[in-house]
Amino acid sequence: MTYSEPAKRLIEAAENRVATTALTDSDPNLNVASAYDIQAEVVQARLDRGHVVVGAKLGLTSIAKQKQMNVSEPLYGWLTSDMQIDTEASLRCNDFIQPRCEPEIAFLLGSDLNGAHISAVHVLAATQYIFAAVDVLDSRFAGYSFTLPDVAADNSSSAGFTLGGTAINPEGLNLRTLGCAFEKNGQLIATASGAAVLGHPASSVAWLVRKLATRGEGLKAGHIILSGAITEAVAVEPGDCITARFDQIGTVEIPCI
Repeated sequence: MTYSEPAKRLIEAAENRVATTALTDSDPNLNVASAYDIQAEVVQARLDRGHVVVGAKLGLTSIAKQKQMNVSEPLYGWLTSDMQIDTEASLRCNDFIQPRCEPEIAFLLGSDLNGAHISAVHVLAATQYIFAAVDVLDSRFAGYSFTLPDVAADNSSSAGFTLGGTAINPEGLNLRTLGCAFEKNGQLIATASGAAVLGHPASSVAWLVRKLATRGEGLKAGHIILSGAITEAVAVEPGDCITARFDQIGTVEIPCI
């Protein structure tokens, strides 16, 4: 496949583990719709190498994250099979440019979700299990310096993820008040609840489905959806250990080497 120049920059940055400058530095007119076209190329490059789409992730769904990244609305990216880090396996920092970790509530879908009128109720009905998760970010832009179109093109900084804790059916769970304590090397970094993610994690996933509908796309049964970080992300390096302790759904931990 022949990739556009912006997509090639991002693909090569990830492959060579060398950051590039923001796309909008050279193309200030890049808009979000065009950025998602570039994202599709970036994801296709992974598929061309034999990987498959296993789910999706939301980004910038909390006020904390939007302030940290200086943007004002959510965005999404796709998760591919090479991004999944097995439960209790280590994060190999040298595989990334500038890895960061953040805690998330993950949804495993039991049925397809698509359409412009999907609500949180539909998301919960379609969800088979909820998991504790850690999302691994790796912006391909130096210093995480980007605008919303840049990070959308960069597949929402998608790089890795791991699931942990206990698989729980969402029926009876109050995901809005579900709490999390986020730790680095045994030190508490932040506490938050699911309400930090667009008011409710299922609302976040519903936003994703509606957004995908504008591009004629949707989510499939078996997809894992990371609903968005409930705290700010933290940079990691070899020797670090990241732990996210969730009420009811358990703990996920990822050592860094």
